[in-house]
Amino acid sequence: MNNTINKPETGFAGLKKYWNTDIIAGFSVFLLAMPLSLGIAKASGFPPAMGLLTAMIGGLVVSMFKVSELTIKGPAAGLITICAGAVADFGGDEKGWHYACATIVVMGIIQFILSFLKIGRFSSFFPLSAVHGMLAAIGLIIIAKQIPILLGVDPALAKGLAPLVLYSKVPFFFANLNPTIALIGGISLAIMFGLYFFPIEKIKKIPAPTFVLLVAIPLAMFLNFKGTQPGYALVKIGNFWKEVSINADFSRIGEVAFWKYVLIFLFVNSLESILTVKAIDGRDPYKRKTDYDQDLRGLAVGNALSGLLGGLPMISEVARSMANKNNGAITKWSNFFHGGFLLLAMLLLIPVIEMIPNAALASMLIVVGYNLANPKEFIHSWKIGIDQFLVFIVTIAVTLLEDLLLGIAAGVLVSFIFQIIHKVPFGSFFAAKTEQNDTENKTHELVIKGGATFSNYVGIKESLEKLPTSETVVLDVQQCQYIDHTVLENFHNFQEEYNENGGKLTIVGLDKFRSLSSHPLSGKVLI
Repeated sequence: MNNTINKPETGFAGLKKYWNTDIIAGFSVFLLAMPLSLGIAKASGFPPAMGLLTAMIGGLVVSMFKVSELTIKGPAAGLITICAGAVADFGGDEKGWHYACATIVVMGIIQFILSFLKIGRFSSFFPLSAVHGMLAAIGLIIIAKQIPILLGVDPALAKGLAPLVLYSKVPFFFANLNPTIALIGGISLAIMFGLYFFPIEKIKKIPAPTFVLLVAIPLAMFLNFKGTQPGYALVKIGNFWKEVSINADFSRIGEVAFWKYVLIFLFVNSLESILTVKAIDGRDPYKRKTDYDQDLRGLAVGNALSGLLGGLPMISEVARSMANKNNGAITKWSNFFHGGFLLLAMLLLIPVIEMIPNAALASMLIVVGYNLANPKEFIHSWKIGIDQFLVFIVTIAVTLLEDLLLGIAAGVLVSFIFQIIHKVPFGSFFAAKTEQNDTENKTHELVIKGGATFSNYVGIKESLEKLPTSETVVLDVQQCQYIDHTVLENFHNFQEEYNENGGKLTIVGLDKFRSLSSHPLSGKVLI
């Protein structure tokens, strides 16, 4: 059976052949990216227009490198809490923004260097439940910070409050809301959640954030926001092109706090980007596989340039990348076009952008936060097993109480505790013990011994990737003491991909294990 798929041309040949479809996809992404980039920047403590600058660089500059063909590079909600924390810890306002920019530049330089050391393969090290917990915690923090903005509460009443304190003050925020601003916020939130259920198909095809702007801007004009509401009610751009200069201030590079944020940015930025590229590759109709390290290299250049000019860190953003793919993008020129449309907007539409109510942007970010912390994530984690649920919950709790880096570290620590409980040999914690046996009839047997866990999966993955394609492979796990959920999900994905490419991979020995829950991919302990 021939499963070969003709892959589209890339580079200028791809531009010449597919420009018409890629420019439509790029415009569709632009409609989604413009309001989200403004909202993400504002929530991060950066000038709103710097979100658009970041997305412009992600499109116009990063697409020139050997990056994923379908992902869109730009500012992401998952980094809001880190950016806002950096700005606040460095003194807030303009000074805090400039210092935070410097950490982004240094992060980009380190990311560029590490991309040559093949760090892409370490994306598999972290337990999936801890990663999902990290994203859920970020979602909860985003929602907490946007509720006062949605209600039009004076920013001074919510400034500097921790996420859990913000949730405790929700009744206070409702008691002190601005009725006119809250009206637009409520209508915008209803559109964001309800547009999908609208009975007219043509309207449902409009990106919800774009539809919000089509309603919120005229409504704000009708209610005379500019003349009757406080200054914080509308987006402020100011003299954007004058602000685009060397904005990074490196004068605090010798401080511990500076390097703390460099490391957090590096970790979350790289991990989220690789996970998104991996997810979008899985949906690519042409089955193209991105080199994670080359993608990170292009991203690193974009991050360093963005930080230097005053922008945010950028990643391969999942919602915009999915919109890009769903609107018919074929090559990375769609990312370039999306950046070009943003550039045109900043040249021609600044007066219109400054008519956007901040409450409308808050509604968009609340929906982004809800999607990250969707109740389904909690239910799914519970169904996988009590072990993974504890990893998930501990990661969320520590992130909310302390910070993101400690949260993910706590999730990893709990995962290690379960390895000890399930008697994984200490020698298998980080080093995978594998053995390959080949037979004459092109059957390849890969035996895994000791344990198969998130912390040694990098080695297991390297052994799997060395197997010849389109042949018969037997993955023997019956000499493992414990197989965790992260590895089982990776096995499942690898098996599907291997079989789709004309091979036949089977896993033997799972019948000798006791599952930790009824979920098919729950952790398994040797009986």
